Amino acid sequence: MSAQLISILVLVVIFALATTRSINMGALAFAGAFLVGTLAGGLDTDGIFAGFPGDIFVVLVGVTYLFAIARANGTTDWLVAAAVRLVGGRIALIPWVMFVVTGALTAIGAVSPAACAIVAPIALGFAARYQISPLLMGAMVVHGAQGGGFSPISVYGSIVNGIVERNHIAGSPVTLFFASLGMNLAIAGVLFVVLGGTKLRRRQLVTAGAAGAETDEEPLPHEQRIPLDGPKIVTLTGLVALVVGTLVFDLDPGLTAITVAVLLSVAWPKTSRSAVSEITWPTVLLICGVLTYVAVLKEIGTIDYVGNAVTTVGIPPLAALLLCYIGGVVSAFASSVGLMGALIPLAVPFLAQGTIGPVGMIAALAVSATMVDVSPFSTNGALVLANAKDVDRDKFFKQLLVYGALVVAVVPLIAWLVFVVPNWG
Repeated sequence: MSAQLISILVLVVIFALATTRSINMGALAFAGAFLVGTLAGGLDTDGIFAGFPGDIFVVLVGVTYLFAIARANGTTDWLVAAAVRLVGGRIALIPWVMFVVTGALTAIGAVSPAACAIVAPIALGFAARYQISPLLMGAMVVHGAQGGGFSPISVYGSIVNGIVERNHIAGSPVTLFFASLGMNLAIAGVLFVVLGGTKLRRRQLVTAGAAGAETDEEPLPHEQRIPLDGPKIVTLTGLVALVVGTLVFDLDPGLTAITVAVLLSVAWPKTSRSAVSEITWPTVLLICGVLTYVAVLKEIGTIDYVGNAVTTVGIPPLAALLLCYIGGVVSAFASSVGLMGALIPLAVPFLAQGTIGPVGMIAALAVSATMVDVSPFSTNGALVLANAKDVDRDKFFKQLLVYGALVVAVVPLIAWLVFVVPNWG
């Protein structure tokens, strides 16, 4: 049996054990990376550790550390209260505010994980405070980020359009942007209905100073104005520095967040002392272990093995559909843009035959490879999982996993039907 097939079977075993034995999947994945890498793939220790996602580790630790401090000193409470006042106490609008904000951030140049790192802690904190489905709020953040993620000036859009140009494929940056925005907006609308968003319309929060106002069926308690003190002002300044640093100066969001957190800890050690224990270490283990195993799969050629098997399919539309599914499945565990850098060249032979429209094919691949980023194994999904408050984390992980699986199962097919079958481009 080839190393590639062995690695796929071990991955199935990892999922089965994690599900039936309640073992942290990250720990299983680290063991699998070691055994498959050394015994089947011929990798040494350095080769296995080369796939450790150090950047994602720092993002998860840095962001959850910073917002744990922000919670301890009351900054997140102040931000939530400000958001409530911004929408006039209409709780149902908050998920859409989060969708728009993350979409705007990615559209103007933020990478999707950076936008989610900024917005997800606030969104999930709000969800916990006002009994909104954390899956709804987390998905709105992720789909908002992906909705704006392919604007012509965005990082994702620039990268994909550059790949298309280098491979001499006819493309349409505007179509790519609106294809992603439309699909993510549509799924956000469906989630809003399915996960109880319409029920939120009956919940009107009476803000301070408006106690005599009429409310809907379920008025919520008064939202008290939270005073700004020194720690909150400095924390807000640090959060602004995180946004400006990542968006304007292209600084790493994880390193920036952990630096801000350390400065706050030095200034106010009492309120920051418990923050380190609030870092979601089981989530960090889970994500880093799985991504290390996926890196081993790439190193020993499993990803290429699957991709090359698809290219042998003699029916271009079917091959296009399979590529969309490969994009969805693999992207749930790996870098979306990095994956598209491999998928788009694989599509070149089909596009050269003239039977598949290049504009639609690129749009379908982009949508298939990014909408699955709500998976708990992707950076965005991991940020949602790590920042969820007052939830059974194992249960919420399974909810994200099931939702991610549904997206993987459905979205590539829809993208293929909408963009490839009509033969766009």
